[in-house]
Formats: sequence, structure tokens, C-alpha cells
Amino acid sequence: MRAAPARSAPALGRPPVLLLVPAALAAVFLVVPLVALVVDTPWSDLWPLLGTQEVRDALRISALTSAATVGICVVVGTPLAWLLARVDFPGRSVLRALVVVPLVLPPVVAGVALASALGRNGLIGGTVRDLTGVTIPFTLTAVVIAHAFVAMPFFVLAVEGAFRSTGAGYDAVAATLGAGRWTTFRRVTLPLALPGLLAGCALAWARSLGEFGATITFAGNFPGTTQTMPSLIYTELQGDVAVARTLSLILLLVSVLVLGAMRERWLRVP
Repeated sequence: MRAAPARSAPALGRPPVLLLVPAALAAVFLVVPLVALVVDTPWSDLWPLLGTQEVRDALRISALTSAATVGICVVVGTPLAWLLARVDFPGRSVLRALVVVPLVLPPVVAGVALASALGRNGLIGGTVRDLTGVTIPFTLTAVVIAHAFVAMPFFVLAVEGAFRSTGAGYDAVAATLGAGRWTTFRRVTLPLALPGLLAGCALAWARSLGEFGATITFAGNFPGTTQTMPSLIYTELQGDVAVARTLSLILLLVSVLVLGAMRERWLRVP
């Protein structure tokens, strides 16, 4: 038997101008500032700056804290996303709303909130200091906490959406086969939602890498201790704009390299 000829995709016609024009404007709006940064940066200063101790410390702290933030999001944010997506309990909508609040909260306000909770005399921080003598603000731990606080909502919403898109039907099928909820989560739900989880990791990492307001408010801006790349860029911007641009280019290149490495995992179009 002769195989039936494959049907060609129907012609959809030209894209409407009413969509092309605003799409082009949006693309220009997003691309032009990045191009301007690349063009205006004194490239000859790039390698000498990378060799300075201050920049190396800031890069090290940014890399360490962003990686720790992603780890925290995966460990505690994934169960929270699953809870919001799969378990119906009183107050779920309220909890989801509270999880979203840091998305719209000004970063400085987030830093003040963290200081109120975990500061030397804070709601929790005061008790921790009295019991252990340990204070959290203005330490590397404070940087990680600030980053996790602002990045967690991005991760949770992305992963919750992935859990919801897989549907609860698979859970029901696994239950009829005798699997408990933990086994179902580990062997069915999580593998199906893995692309969304990777996307959430990328979002959390990007938010952590660019975090500034909550960090400088709660952790300070001490070179070699709590000074991240955004904080260093802000400091240099007060004195030498050319150096600030070069440091910004370094951060841009790091972001592009990491996103490029993850492209096949979560940016690929099916």
C-alpha cells in the first residue's frame, strides 16, 4: 500500500501589522539598552578589572549566594509548590497570595522586613542571638537569606504551574496502582514537571544574581564579605561610570553564558 501523502500546514497568511509593530517596539526596547552597554563599555579595562581582588571577591560571593539560593528554592520551594498545586486545604488562596507578595514588594522594604524578623532585636533574630549569641544581619548568611526571600516566589510560581500543567490524573492512576503520595511525587509528578523545575531554577538564579535592594539593606555592602556584583556596581557608579559599565558588562556576560548553557534544557521550543 502506498503511504498517504503528508498534509502540508495550512497557509496562515501574513502576520498582522497591529501585532508586528508593537512586537518590534518591545524587541527594540529590550535589546537596545544591552547593545548600548556593550558598545559604550571600555573593553580594554575588562581583563584588568577581572584581575582585581575586589571584583574577584564580588564575583565569588555572587556565584556562591546565587547557587545557595537555587539550592534552598529546590529543597523547600518544591514542596511548597506541590502543596499549592496538589493539596486542597483551608487558606490555600491566602498562602498563595502571601507567597506572591515579595514579587511586588520593593526590595528595600523586603530588606526592612527581614531585619524586623531576623535582626539583632528582631522577632526571631533576637531569640537566636539570646540563645546562641549569633547575629544574622551583615553576614554572608544574610546575603543568602535576602536572595532566597526575593527569588523564592519566582521559583514557586514556575514549579506550581508545572505541577498543575501535568494534571492530577497521573496521581490518581498511581494511587490506583498502590503508590503512596511520596512515591507518586518522586516517581511520577516530579519527573513530569522537571522542565518547569529547571525553568524555576533559572528564574531564581537570575533574580538572585541581580538582587540589590534587600541585600544592601539587610546584609550591607562590605567588600569581601557581603558585597555582591550589583552592590559593587552601585558603589563604582558613584565615582567612575566607566568602571561601573565594565562591571555591568561582566555581569551581562555571565548571565548570557549561563542562560546559553541552559538553553537546551528550558529555552528549547518543542
